[in-house]
Amino acid sequence: MALLHQNQIWGKIQKGVFVTAEIGKNFIQTEEDRPIEEYLSNAKKLVDAAVEAGVDAVKFQTHEVEDEQLDLDITSPHFKGSDRYSWVTRNTKATPLEEFWKPLKAYCDQKGVIFFSTPMSRKAANTLEKVGVPLWKVGSGDVQDYVTLDFMIETGKPIMIATGMVSLKELDEVIKYITDKGSPLVVMYCISKYPAPPEFFNLGTIEYLQEKYPNVVIGFSDHSIGYDIALSAVKLGAKVVEKHFSWNRELWGADHKVSMTPSEMKEMVGAIRSEEYKSVDEKKYYGDKEKELEGADNQFRPYFNKSLMAGTDIPAGTAITKEMIFAMRPKMYAKGLASNRLNDVLGKKTNAPLKKYDPITEDVLEN
Repeated sequence: MALLHQNQIWGKIQKGVFVTAEIGKNFIQTEEDRPIEEYLSNAKKLVDAAVEAGVDAVKFQTHEVEDEQLDLDITSPHFKGSDRYSWVTRNTKATPLEEFWKPLKAYCDQKGVIFFSTPMSRKAANTLEKVGVPLWKVGSGDVQDYVTLDFMIETGKPIMIATGMVSLKELDEVIKYITDKGSPLVVMYCISKYPAPPEFFNLGTIEYLQEKYPNVVIGFSDHSIGYDIALSAVKLGAKVVEKHFSWNRELWGADHKVSMTPSEMKEMVGAIRSEEYKSVDEKKYYGDKEKELEGADNQFRPYFNKSLMAGTDIPAGTAITKEMIFAMRPKMYAKGLASNRLNDVLGKKTNAPLKKYDPITEDVLEN
């Protein structure tokens, strides 16, 4: 199959329905660490299964621990199997550029399926830029990470953002920030619960977003089990559907338990392509079109939102540039200004020396 260019992919997304198998980190399947070669083999097998299921794209998750996660002992409620710093470190080491990402991208090209990944930090985005991705996905916890958003925007590639950890007001600010800079945008309605219970969904939000942002593509990132809710989202106009993807929900790791199996993915893709979704009853998931996003009070915000930190040693009296700043989690302990305050910091001089990983606060900046 001929590879699609970036503009062709964007055209495909706009026409809908664009289905993505979110493989994420599901190539890690055991508690004990395994060789990089095994992770790559697992990833390729999952790509094969996704291609067989008929998806348009496969998506992974890319980590660089240095500028993503502070070395603090914190464990997220959604995955008790590892503290966050160890888990992100393991993912970083498991996926080096030359031994993992480049051969995986080449394999996806060979299979004729679109490859992209969610960078969890600016360094991760830089890694993926070297791999050559045609679009970006921003996870729910990073929607307000303007350090990474700016990097993505500067590439001119389409950006997908998920709503799982933002309020309607916060989402509006981010949409304006991205679209004012000219980037093509997809907004993925999302409930950040793992798995997401059916009663939490408010699919009327999809219509609300379509009406409020007519120049933005609206999609659905789904953490529920099964695909009835996803089909309902498509019936209501979602042009992009993303589901986690794994061999088995019992495997060890953060996302297997909320994943779709190959046979389920094939069934869902078939129901979308054949327009079987038109016969589903979407009303039971519709809710209230004007309702606040679940993300406004989502329990994972303190764990996954980010603060501005010194990305290097910064002498007193230095005017701050983007390159000097990291946006890092967890915001609940990082103590720096929120990562969406980036533009309030740039150009200001420090009134005291900062060490790498010191928080950027108003106190350390000259007025």
